Amino acid sequence: MDRPFRACALVPTYDNPLTLRAVVESVRGYVDVVVVVDDGSGPEGRSVVEALARESLAHTVVRSKNGGKGAAVKAGFAQARQLGCTHAIQLDADGQHAAEDVPRFLEVARSNPAALVLGAPVFDATAPRSRLWGRKISQMWCAVETFGRVIADPLCGFRVYPLDLALRARAWGNAMDFDPEIAVRMVWAGAEVINLPTRVRYLSRGEGGVSHFRMGRDNLLITWMHTRMVVGAIVRAPWRAIRWLL
Repeated sequence: MDRPFRACALVPTYDNPLTLRAVVESVRGYVDVVVVVDDGSGPEGRSVVEALARESLAHTVVRSKNGGKGAAVKAGFAQARQLGCTHAIQLDADGQHAAEDVPRFLEVARSNPAALVLGAPVFDATAPRSRLWGRKISQMWCAVETFGRVIADPLCGFRVYPLDLALRARAWGNAMDFDPEIAVRMVWAGAEVINLPTRVRYLSRGEGGVSHFRMGRDNLLITWMHTRMVVGAIVRAPWRAIRWLL
């Protein structure tokens, strides 16, 4: 990488009025640049985003319609590049990620600038059991697609992207299928993956913890994504074997 390491925080948000400001203020203790992408929030969520922009706490990208988490992250990548960043550390806006781990993630990314640094969640009792089972299924399929247990947790939204590699990966998914797809595609593109344990806590609704995971639609999207990726892995298998033999 020719350019000096420069990281920003990337926070996609959709209707997180109770938690977004706290997430931004927490992460600003560790990075100078924060990019918030509002993915079509309603009036309450939008007002928080507008206040963050007015107070110069974040560079904001406002999408008029909700396009999904993946679409928001892609918009954030573009903004981060315009700001001259080489890396983006992504955190969810609902407060479930441990902002105090940001320095540790960035230190690893700085030492390994071409690597994809993924959070490996350490869950507590607040984690819904149904979500844990869903993760296990996605972990299994990602292991098939990457020919081994390279990705510890493909669904954790706490991660550091080297922006050049992330943009070249060209992930198709625009919703909850984006996180696992781009991780696998970056492995295919030759990125090293470093998995770091990090605490994850699910906030109650009263605390502002709102899940936008749509059980039916998002599970179908993730299933279709894994179907495509398994086919892609099968196509790549002979070339991988040839490279191994050579």
